[in-house]
Amino acid sequence: MKRPALSQSSDFSLVLGGPLYQLFRRTQLSGSTLELLHRRILVISLLAWLPLLLLSGFEGTALGDSLKIPFLKDLETQVRFLIALPVLILAELVVHLRVRGVVNKFIERRIVSDEDLPKFEAAIDSTMRLRNSVFVEVALLLLVFTVGQWVWRSQIAAGDSWYAKADNGQLHLTGAGQWLALVSVPIFQFILLRWYLRLGLWYRFLWKVSRLNLNLLSTHPDKAGGLAFLGKSAYAFGPILFAQGAMLSGLIATRVLYHGENLLAFKMEAASMIVLFVLLIMAPLLMFAPQLARAKRKGLGDYGLLASRYTEEFEEKWVRRQPQEENELLGSGDIQSLADLGNSFAVVREMRVVPFGLEDITRLAAATAVPLLPLGLTIFSLEELIVRVAKIIF
Repeated sequence: MKRPALSQSSDFSLVLGGPLYQLFRRTQLSGSTLELLHRRILVISLLAWLPLLLLSGFEGTALGDSLKIPFLKDLETQVRFLIALPVLILAELVVHLRVRGVVNKFIERRIVSDEDLPKFEAAIDSTMRLRNSVFVEVALLLLVFTVGQWVWRSQIAAGDSWYAKADNGQLHLTGAGQWLALVSVPIFQFILLRWYLRLGLWYRFLWKVSRLNLNLLSTHPDKAGGLAFLGKSAYAFGPILFAQGAMLSGLIATRVLYHGENLLAFKMEAASMIVLFVLLIMAPLLMFAPQLARAKRKGLGDYGLLASRYTEEFEEKWVRRQPQEENELLGSGDIQSLADLGNSFAVVREMRVVPFGLEDITRLAAATAVPLLPLGLTIFSLEELIVRVAKIIF
């Protein structure tokens, strides 16, 4: 019987909506499905970075010898606006292309039962309404220009730098510093917070789906009840993890090269951040663990009972009585059926209670850690670094 069609599942997207998306379309920085990616990256990145170069050059702080860290040698700033920011913009297209297919798989694979289809569509509708909310993005903007500004000025900004001078405990921004504080930093903070919002919407959607009565098959060959595609979908968020790793790499590089700190002193901090970022993406999938565990227990019980019945009949037929002919067993399919039943039971026994595996975790961890690898050049030669990385991988 043909299933009821869903009006929203094929149009689901975490990124095709909201005031910023509409602004991009009106200013010819995006098409209806995130075309013009290169134009979007170029315009936004240059808006955040180029005026800093021009203003610092005019003020003599771009390569000034009087400063410990002039603008062009400020690795943290260069990484943030020339690497992390473009990657966060690129991530929109990656997430759009991969995540929308994940939602369709719940329907195509009949994981959501017919009676729960209205609830499934309601979860999609509510997610897209929040995605399109003007109020939410305006709130993010206010957060950036209030809390974000306070955090940057009080916790991050430093005096006697290319963008600020300290005088009697007061921070006086240069022209480049004014642009950094009022344009560049807010742009970056807003895009990053907007991604956290999108992740929150994804978590909320998955939570709603995990509360439905899902049709999970304990004998599914993916060994995750048919939900292994969720673990693979996490790769879509790899660019976001890469951008986070790049920001951490820029921060550590500045500390090591210009403040004389030891790279190895950051190993625990780097490892902790990698774990935290991976958990940020994978933890929501744990919401499906209770249903997967129930499916596995039920599968073990059902197939255990079936195996008991079949093996009892097999033994009664082939062991406890004499075959009529010597080659009768060889011509029977009972042996193959017994082997197939054993294979099915083995699949149930090996079924995971989470919709992801070690390979999925490793790939996301690698996406986060890759930007940190160049830091090794501060203490190892390129040849030594390649050898050490090869030993870890192989």
